Amino acid sequence: MYFQSRKQAGQILAEQLFTKYRYKNCTVLALDDGGAVIGSEIAKKIHCNLSITVSEEIDLPREPWSVGGITPDGQFISNSQYTEADLAELEQENRSYIEEEKLAKFHIINSMVGSGGTVSRQTLAGHNVIITSDGLPNTYKLDVALAFIKVVRYEKIIIAIPLASVEVVDWMHIHADDIYCLSVVENYSDTDHYYEVKDIPSRDKINQILNANILNWE
Repeated sequence: MYFQSRKQAGQILAEQLFTKYRYKNCTVLALDDGGAVIGSEIAKKIHCNLSITVSEEIDLPREPWSVGGITPDGQFISNSQYTEADLAELEQENRSYIEEEKLAKFHIINSMVGSGGTVSRQTLAGHNVIITSDGLPNTYKLDVALAFIKVVRYEKIIIAIPLASVEVVDWMHIHADDIYCLSVVENYSDTDHYYEVKDIPSRDKINQILNANILNWE
């Protein structure tokens, strides 16, 4: 399935979520910049807060997936697509490199958080957390997001995304309370491939979207 733009995909998801969640206590949590565009359409339709969680992947040379990622509070979360044995081997072989990357990625997160618009765990307490992205080829971002919010007493985790790989859909069925996925992709290409318009805004524009969210409620 292809979409004209991320905005269009967000509008489709917003319509699907409207009846069930319009009068619920919700927060939309975007996992990436493209997800902020998707999430903006959802948040203004169902009248709820919009935030973005900042995380950074740690990649290893010649490995198909990120070995893990850093949460906004500096926690390292392993990628669940690897088995425990594979992760142990990778971390043992690349220990020094991974430790250096943890520090570097956490520094990047701190500089991004300083620009505003990122989520605080406390704002999710008691909420239905609607997690969104413009597309998920693997489970890494979901692993990091779940690790970040699972210590909070939230109501439900709802995942609303235009595109996901088969592996991601399997993950969602295990961890999510409600799922809205417009297209399951078997051989997932680059996320941009599925959008005619490459409409990911600059970081400054994304911060404007986050800060103006309530003013845009329909």
